[in-house]
Amino acid sequence: MADTVGDFLLQRLGEWGVRRVYGYPGDGINGIMGAFGRQETIEFIQVRHEEMAAFMATAHAKFTGEVGVCLATSGPGAVHLLNGLYDAKLDHQGVVAIVGQQKRMSIGSDYQQEVDLPALFKDVAHEYVHMATDPAQVRHLIDRAFRIAKEERAVTCIIFPNDVQDLEAVPRPPREHGTVVSGIGALTRSHVPSQQALEQAARILNEGKKVAILAGAGALHATDELIEVADILGAGIAKALLGKAAVPDDLPFVTGAIGLLGTKPSHDMMSECDTLLMVGSNFPYSEHLPKEGQARGVQIDIDARRASVRYPMEFNLIGDSRETLRALIPLLLRKTDRQWQDDIRANVERWWRVLEGRAMNDANPINPQRVFWELSPRLPDGCIVVGDSGSATNWYARDVKIRRGMMTSVSGGLATMGCAVPYAIAAKFAYPDRHVIALVGDGAMQMNGINGLITIAKYWPRWGNGKLVVMVLNNRDLNLVTWEERVMGGNPKFESSQVMPDFPYAQYAQLLGLKGIRIDSPDAVAAGWEAALASDRPCVLEMVTDPHVPPLPPDVPAKQAAAYFKALLKGDPDALATVRASIKETWESWFPPRKD
Repeated sequence: MADTVGDFLLQRLGEWGVRRVYGYPGDGINGIMGAFGRQETIEFIQVRHEEMAAFMATAHAKFTGEVGVCLATSGPGAVHLLNGLYDAKLDHQGVVAIVGQQKRMSIGSDYQQEVDLPALFKDVAHEYVHMATDPAQVRHLIDRAFRIAKEERAVTCIIFPNDVQDLEAVPRPPREHGTVVSGIGALTRSHVPSQQALEQAARILNEGKKVAILAGAGALHATDELIEVADILGAGIAKALLGKAAVPDDLPFVTGAIGLLGTKPSHDMMSECDTLLMVGSNFPYSEHLPKEGQARGVQIDIDARRASVRYPMEFNLIGDSRETLRALIPLLLRKTDRQWQDDIRANVERWWRVLEGRAMNDANPINPQRVFWELSPRLPDGCIVVGDSGSATNWYARDVKIRRGMMTSVSGGLATMGCAVPYAIAAKFAYPDRHVIALVGDGAMQMNGINGLITIAKYWPRWGNGKLVVMVLNNRDLNLVTWEERVMGGNPKFESSQVMPDFPYAQYAQLLGLKGIRIDSPDAVAAGWEAALASDRPCVLEMVTDPHVPPLPPDVPAKQAAAYFKALLKGDPDALATVRASIKETWESWFPPRKD
């Protein structure tokens, strides 16, 4: 039986299935931290910064489908959570944030570390944020926060003044007027649209002659159904970045990523299709979808609020993607004319040769594309791959071939730097037997990834293996922003903001007792991956790469080309090197290596 509110909080979390909480201590949560020491059901994972705790809770939700939980003290600790919580909010992940507050009697007095926490969290946790002021509240505050986080795939927040945490627990509120008696009972509901709606959507898809499918994060569990629909309709499948693992990349009709980070086959398919089936995706860039009026559209999404937001769909099916596709499949007619899909297959086959040619181009010293190209055939079965935000995301999106059974994620909606290392840590806690690979740029690594290595060094022995690789692109440049300055702003590289200090990432890993490997020769890239993946302890694989290799979009708009040349004429310090690299990339697009 729980003695204090802090004890009851952890007991109730355990009843909701929580086995791990990511956080950082502070006197605003002393009562909760004391309760951790009096129980053994829930593990407290100490991070280096509260932002990392929120990232880890987000990753836990992404990879397990469970609600992630993070914990922070009052004032600055609570403020530090926000970026990671916005990552959860924008990627629609269920996370409960538990934060401390000053004593009830001091609230409103401009007390030290007093922050208006309900107001602070009102946007990021807009579905539910409340403060406990009476022990009899705590049960229903926890129950509602968890149910809403799970069912709405949203961030919720409970605030605990530090004096409330040590009050006597009230597991069973008194039976009287004004009392709320909540429960954990399981919830089931139908996630399949009506038969009439399914028939109407099937009619649109059956009438299409050039069907394109776009799969997102909401379709990650619908792999078999997506493949079957594509086979029946003779369609191709493009993938939003969060949906990279929805279907494997070794299928000949899978065109890969879409958008600026996307592939030429995805671009061509969207430009030429007459019917679009969007499944579980909130892909934001409408300019990379069919032009308005070009294609009829059907969208499948669990949330009606996102229906027809990115494209004017003719029909929307609101339901779970897998169950909806299963119900839709018997209504679809197999297309006898396979020319559309045959063209997509030929385009995809050619594109992989283009990427191979680009990856093998010379650079100074290492072409970053080669780092990712060499990783693909060496990915362990069932591994988890996480990407950070930056130029590494470009190569991850295009060059990494995901196979069935693997899991992947990035910060999609927020696209924040610094997520990959905490994502990897959370993935390793959730699946200690799996290989986990984090793909990080040096900007994100210096932002908070270096500190994340300390957490890895602290906890990896309990995982029972060293199957964790953090690959760092050391190009000494905030590379994605540098290229954005050129091709979007028409401005030359501003060295004061863009040049990164050099840092010995591999040596630092060794200092922490991890393995560190530094690669500065293209011929050593493959062997570097093999050594890192075979390591008996977590490994930092430092790849010294060329910042001048351009992340060419699948189709370069005239406006971007003009801006690039404008930046060069203004005196870009790396003008000659970037022009040389751009010519090599373009050549491979025109003349890819021949098939074996």
